[in-house]
Amino acid sequence: MNGFDCDVLIIGGGPTGVTLASLLAKRGVSVIVAEKEAGIFPLPRAAHIDHEGMRILQDAGAAKAVISTSRRANRYEFRNAKGKVLLCFDGAEGIGAGGWPVANMIHQPSVEAALRASLAERAPEALRGGWEMVAFTQDTRGVTARFATPQGERSLRARWLVGADGARSPVRKASAITFEDLGFEEPWLVVDVLVDDPARLPTANLQICDPARPTTCVLMGEGRHRWEFMILPGETPEAISAPSSMERLLAPWNVTGAVRIERTAVYTFRACIAEQWRKGRVLLAGDAAHQTPPFAGQGLCSGLRDAANLAWKLAMSVKDEADAALLDTYQPERAPNLRATIDMAIMMGRMVCTTSRVGAALRDAKLGLARMLGKLPDGPPAYPPLATGVIMAGSPAAGSYFPQAVASNGARLDDVLGPDMWLISRSSLDERTFVPFAEYLRHWLDRHQAEAVLVRPDRYVFGTGAANDLRQQWSAALGTGLVSR
Repeated sequence: MNGFDCDVLIIGGGPTGVTLASLLAKRGVSVIVAEKEAGIFPLPRAAHIDHEGMRILQDAGAAKAVISTSRRANRYEFRNAKGKVLLCFDGAEGIGAGGWPVANMIHQPSVEAALRASLAERAPEALRGGWEMVAFTQDTRGVTARFATPQGERSLRARWLVGADGARSPVRKASAITFEDLGFEEPWLVVDVLVDDPARLPTANLQICDPARPTTCVLMGEGRHRWEFMILPGETPEAISAPSSMERLLAPWNVTGAVRIERTAVYTFRACIAEQWRKGRVLLAGDAAHQTPPFAGQGLCSGLRDAANLAWKLAMSVKDEADAALLDTYQPERAPNLRATIDMAIMMGRMVCTTSRVGAALRDAKLGLARMLGKLPDGPPAYPPLATGVIMAGSPAAGSYFPQAVASNGARLDDVLGPDMWLISRSSLDERTFVPFAEYLRHWLDRHQAEAVLVRPDRYVFGTGAANDLRQQWSAALGTGLVSR
């Protein structure tokens, strides 16, 4: 490879890194994933993947395995100390625009196993377990990284390096990239349990907005459940994690004999975002680039969206189908979505984390009034569309998320049309490929009064208009003069 060991070197073998690797391998890009741990972390961490995340896992070849062990919660409720519902989001069991259930409660080790199995099929030698990055240097052509491995020190050279190595990201620190603190930091005790009697556990995801002890109770993957308890001022992680404390905290839920504790851990929920997501030939993704409190269930989902945005841009750059400046659109496209996600999580978190009885009473009164006036939302606010980057600004629906149709025979649009960009015109709907989805796609075009739509590989709309004009504008946006087909 002209002195390169791979096209893209990914540091970090968690969900974001392995998803990115699988998406790149599917697009014919050579990739290596260096993970410092020898195997998958065996205990749960993330608990939720939304319909967009499941669509990305579909592209990564892992969705069927993940959905087989995930569960759906019928409601997401915010309750006060007396059990009164302050806010409720329904419809989590419905099918979202991504073509999968809106909310999927998962077991992260199972998700990671499914992703690694898919990557092993696409790139059998890609994952290097027990490889810890020591340092890296970059020049105008690529990046050279050194690793401590079970076989001794090794070096790898790649065209691009992606740090998907978690919140403490050595890649981010070595790149001297700072975090912007978004003003949320709260310590919580997380208690994961194995379920022996599911009939005794809630079927809804719950936020208990009790100033005496803000508490979260959520479903997880099959056979598991989670509680989270806010650590109050004056409490220590050691004391609140003690068995006697566990018993006291779980007592109100009446689950003795119904569950067995699998693990306890203390986490500090934070909100922050990296100032730079690209520095030369080094990029950040997932928790290395941003951290969000868990109240909206978007931590893992955000990393998957990073992978989807980066994969096609890296692939086109590596293959000389686009100028490398295409990667400069990564942060401007993703950061506004991340800030909206984090803002929503902080809003939910502050609603839950109120420890003042007066503040809680005022909150309850405001929400009660909003309910009476019919102004309570029936779901989380929608994420903003792309407002900049690789879009045909000014055309109807540009930057919006393009839905995945599912045919009556179970066929999914993405699987039929493939991983590259799509140009869908009214005249093409009579072609055999489109027939199972023609009615759905025609309705979409009618709704946007469009003759054709060009959909990016990450399934955001580039633009609408005349088919030939869309091709030309797409080519110009890539900066190559080539026509994508």
